[in-house]
Amino acid sequence: MSETALSSKNQIVIPREARRALGLKSGDKLLVVLHGKHLIVMPKPKSFSAAIAGITRGLYPKDYLKKERESWE
Repeated sequence: MSETALSSKNQIVIPREARRALGLKSGDKLLVVLHGKHLIVMPKPKSFSAAIAGITRGLYPKDYLKKERESWE
């Protein structure tokens, strides 16, 4: 974990360890997502459909959809 600060121009520096781990370089586009009181910063994907594929995996019990569909009948 690294610490950074917000500058007077409302800019942050992404720590070197994080840039290296994500393979970021100057000029790369990033997505900033507000999640409650947290900011999630990630490299901008080449395809948004690829970025959201499987995003809900693991959020619901395995048989959740089956039970939901059965309740519609």
